[in-house]
Amino acid sequence: MTEPEIFGAIREDIKNNDIVLYMKGTPQMPQCGFSAVVAQILNQLGVPYKGVNVLADRAVWDGVKQFSDWPTIPQLYIKGEFIGGCDITREMFASGELQTLLKDKGIKTAA
Repeated sequence: MTEPEIFGAIREDIKNNDIVLYMKGTPQMPQCGFSAVVAQILNQLGVPYKGVNVLADRAVWDGVKQFSDWPTIPQLYIKGEFIGGCDITREMFASGELQTLLKDKGIKTAA
């Protein structure tokens, strides 16, 4: 079985950007509460990231779920590693684990 063509684009995104957030909407205008929470956390930390609007392309919407084997959006990747969705990101942020992970990966935060 061959993998979906979109996997190549997803691999390029997560290879070429330290932080990628697959989300509903854009970082400037999230279109769901869960995407807004993760974008807000990343903005509060002051880290640059690429937001990918899954609503703009059904292939990306379906493809990223298959790629990560994770059923929901948003999905956060840091230095090529899949972190999780809103609940995981929020819990990691609240505990300080997200900040530690970013530091360990060489990504400076404002917070």
